[in-house]
Amino acid sequence: MHIRKYDHDYSRRFFMEQAAKGIATAGVLGPLWPMIANSADITKAYPDELMSIDAWSKGKIKTGDFITAENVDIVKDLLDPVAYQEVKTMGRRIRIVPTTKDVTRMFPHEYLEATLRNQGKAKFDAGGNIVSPDGKPWIGGNPFPDAKTGVEVAANLTLCWGRHDNSIYAIRDWEIAPDGSQSYQYDFAWVEENSVARAQAKSFPGGEDKLRYQAVFFTSPVDVKGTSYLSTWYYDQRKFPDLSGYLPAFKRVRKFPTNQRFEPLVAGVNFYLSDAWASGDPMLTWGNYKIVGRGPMLGAQSQTWYGDHPNWERPVHGGPKGITFFDTNMELCPDVVVFEAEPVGYPRAPVSKKRVWVDTRNMMFVAYVTYDRRGDLFKSFEPQFSLYEKGDKKLMDGSHTAWSWTAVTCHNIQDGRMTRFLQTKSIAGGVSQGYNVEGTFDKYLTEQALQRLGT
Repeated sequence: MHIRKYDHDYSRRFFMEQAAKGIATAGVLGPLWPMIANSADITKAYPDELMSIDAWSKGKIKTGDFITAENVDIVKDLLDPVAYQEVKTMGRRIRIVPTTKDVTRMFPHEYLEATLRNQGKAKFDAGGNIVSPDGKPWIGGNPFPDAKTGVEVAANLTLCWGRHDNSIYAIRDWEIAPDGSQSYQYDFAWVEENSVARAQAKSFPGGEDKLRYQAVFFTSPVDVKGTSYLSTWYYDQRKFPDLSGYLPAFKRVRKFPTNQRFEPLVAGVNFYLSDAWASGDPMLTWGNYKIVGRGPMLGAQSQTWYGDHPNWERPVHGGPKGITFFDTNMELCPDVVVFEAEPVGYPRAPVSKKRVWVDTRNMMFVAYVTYDRRGDLFKSFEPQFSLYEKGDKKLMDGSHTAWSWTAVTCHNIQDGRMTRFLQTKSIAGGVSQGYNVEGTFDKYLTEQALQRLGT
């Protein structure tokens, strides 16, 4: 039997070959990033079967359809194992939207410009850290847009989480118990300031040996109001961050163990510091990075901002009482690389490994799961991203439309608890979202700021 090179299964054979070799060069019909640099259009890099769910499924599922328990087995290979269980057994549904072909819609503008400007300049030093050609810290954008190894893929996630020089996220969180009822509801702010690896500005003054400053502080309800944490990351990814916190009961800032990264921030939440951006720990405190898969994937990469809803909140559905899941739009991501890593720097970590699915178009993760010490599936951490535009509503980031994450679900598949939170316009305490905001460091990212915010 003669097999045509570009038949419907060509991409499957191609991805299997690439995964077997443990490499992740983006593109099927040709290299992806030269095409992005020329036109930002990815269509010439992939066959038709990877550019729409209609073609991939041979018409069994169409753009605009919902994935439900009745048809989820058709796309089982396009979902992480937790998302599959949620749809199959818990009443979750996922709406399919068109695949994004214009990569400018998948980045903050300045970060994409930095990625294009600096591509090919990153390298690893003798200690395993990413450096610029002069041996100094990275200079902005994804260091490895055309990553070929698991550790290069991880570097793209680690060096600049939110892909802005600084970000203030106003977050509303709901904790859903196994019986489907709401057990807690929190408002908190998450603040990031990169010291180096900045897209727009030079290194943060006095912070050349640091990578980022990151704070989280709770504003509601009253029993946790004022609880706050500050994590100071070193650029050397072999070092643990410094972790300080303010607990209202003690009325002072105290130091926490530097490797205390696998515990809830407050009662009832599934979310750990280690989970942030699928890269919540210094990259070299994890090890044994390896690529374990390549192929298409369903991911929430567009049309996930609800700017036409009050405070950007959105409908929920599914679970025992109809409130477990956010309404979700996903698209067929044509080329996703899957890597695994193990927590080599954490002998008492409750996880044995993590598996991360990363979209090669923008090198951002679309799914992330962890496994317990026995090797059983433990938790998922599923993000949603989007340009901040919907109809006549639009949020600007300087002179360009803002891009960021919009919502996250963190599901402990073993005990059934669900953490779900979203980025809102503002939260209790008057905190509002913002990107590249002057004065962010002094206002939120010092121990003095923790004390002030706590009181």
